[in-house]
Amino acid sequence: MKRIKAACICQTLHFMLKEDIGHAYAAKLVREEVEHYKRGMDRNRTKYKIVEEIVQPDDSIILKVIKQYNQSPVGEYLE
Repeated sequence: MKRIKAACICQTLHFMLKEDIGHAYAAKLVREEVEHYKRGMDRNRTKYKIVEEIVQPDDSIILKVIKQYNQSPVGEYLE
């Protein structure tokens, strides 16, 4: 028999700008989307650690995150 002792998922997310609207507004929407994503993890009580948040030259954002997989224990992954 086996049991999961610890589990996390490592994700690289690219929050891209919409092309059919103005650049400044699209950049604002991307920032809001990133904040909404973070608040969603907090609201769901998902344990996570943001490894890197990179604003690209076009104002899109790349977010590298390690987060809890389902409701599994995270062990030492987030230390």
